Amino acid sequence: MAEIKTKKTDASVHDFIMTFANTEQKRADSFELLKIMQEITGEEPKMWGPSIIGFGQYHYKSEKSRQEGDWPLIGFSPRKAAISLYVFSGNEEHKHLLENLGKFKMGKGCIYVKKLADINTEVLNHLMRETIAFLHTRYGKS
Repeated sequence: MAEIKTKKTDASVHDFIMTFANTEQKRADSFELLKIMQEITGEEPKMWGPSIIGFGQYHYKSEKSRQEGDWPLIGFSPRKAAISLYVFSGNEEHKHLLENLGKFKMGKGCIYVKKLADINTEVLNHLMRETIAFLHTRYGKS
């Protein structure tokens, strides 16, 4: 079984944003997301792998394979094409939480937004709280 490559590191979140976020808008949105996610989780931001900023963590075990590992409760990455938000469980019973979020695209494991102004941050806050509650219920608190 392959080992999970995305792990928590000691790299600087601030330095990552300043070098990786390719526009002033993405840098500003990234620093705003830092504040929002830190407030929601009560956790300090940490780098996960070379390009994901995560908050908190949980330990998962896949139901479909023997894979298991640690992953942030919520997080984001200011990628070139869009900001990737890792804030959604992906479960059918949580799809209603995406209503009124605003302008976004869905990926396999994340939500893509061009800029933070395109989405309703109150809806985002609710979505993150529900996702964290779901993860704590399903996997326990780490």
